[in-house]
Amino acid sequence: MTRKNYTFTSESVSEGHPDKVCDRISDAILDALLSEEAEARVAAETFATTNRVVIGGEVGLRDQAKLAEYMDSIEDIARACIKDIGYEQDKFHWQTCEITNLLHEQSAHIAQGVNAAADKEEGAGDQGIMFGFATNETDAMMPAPIQFSHRILRRLAEVRKDGTEPVLGPDAKSQLSVLYENGKPVSVSSLVLSTQHLDESLTSADIRQIVEPYIREVLPDGWLTEETEWHVNPTGKFVIGGPDGDAGLTGRKIIVDTYGGAAPHGGGAFSGKDPTKVDRSAAYAARYLAKNVVAAGMAERVTIQLSYAIGVSNPLSIYADTHGTGEVDPADIEKAIRKSMDLTPRGIREKLQLNKPIYERTAAYGHFGREPEADGGFSWEKTDLAEVLKKAI
Repeated sequence: MTRKNYTFTSESVSEGHPDKVCDRISDAILDALLSEEAEARVAAETFATTNRVVIGGEVGLRDQAKLAEYMDSIEDIARACIKDIGYEQDKFHWQTCEITNLLHEQSAHIAQGVNAAADKEEGAGDQGIMFGFATNETDAMMPAPIQFSHRILRRLAEVRKDGTEPVLGPDAKSQLSVLYENGKPVSVSSLVLSTQHLDESLTSADIRQIVEPYIREVLPDGWLTEETEWHVNPTGKFVIGGPDGDAGLTGRKIIVDTYGGAAPHGGGAFSGKDPTKVDRSAAYAARYLAKNVVAAGMAERVTIQLSYAIGVSNPLSIYADTHGTGEVDPADIEKAIRKSMDLTPRGIREKLQLNKPIYERTAAYGHFGREPEADGGFSWEKTDLAEVLKKAI
């Protein structure tokens, strides 16, 4: 039996977190290549530490001359990301940190599995399992703890960048423990926020005074009560942040990027990967399917799993779990999914319009639970498949 009364916790990290700096650079590199060629191949990894950024991995364009020109722009791309995030520290400054570019051409052996039938059936870029999840507990069909952890940090980033709260630094983490009653989120039992600050004299109490109005602004009315435990900068000062305070690496925040631990994860990271990599595109497709199943009223909550093999176009399996909330048999949902969407790598890319430079914006504050954008960004958050799924039952 599904539990109805419990407390669940999720965390988010800001765009200035060292791992997120790396995700941002990797996805900015991807966007730059996709701007050159819609079928660009990218698997870019970034490492950051004190005064140093190292970029490696594989990239590919059909036009080798363009690829050479692009390689010359890598350093500028990285510096632009660091500048926009806001790092101007002595030991991590967008102008002065050392940037090493070790990107190279994609392996021909990897490319052949994807390219073998480029004009026919394109194979998956790797084997793997991918999960999608949706729940009707929030308007965005996301679990409340991760959704509102993201919103807190996005709001603090806004007031930092627009100059309203210039004392705040780029690096921050939030964590919400949300109390559920009868399966619905009703209040926050504890809140943790650690944020970098530029004034060494500020105490934890001072920081709470700065951030509390913005936290109250983004959380639903009544969720913060007299019983809510607050932990704002609980270790005290937080002046040295970002890669100077801790090393960062692309792909280390996969639970922050997805559902905050409320759903399974296949293990593959997203950032820096072009959409032929099913780690990314099929995870987006699974979220799209899950959200549309909930939007169609088939379940209050659903997990979708897809699996792939390298060089094979169609998914090996489709699995649906409605967690006891279904109005439709999960086996029928699985059949409806097969009828309603082409889940080959090319079919996913075409349906969700993934061959566009839309990825840098996904690198912080979650890949899911965002609003679809006019240029194709967050297309996997649309609910335009709901009626199609209903008819396929």
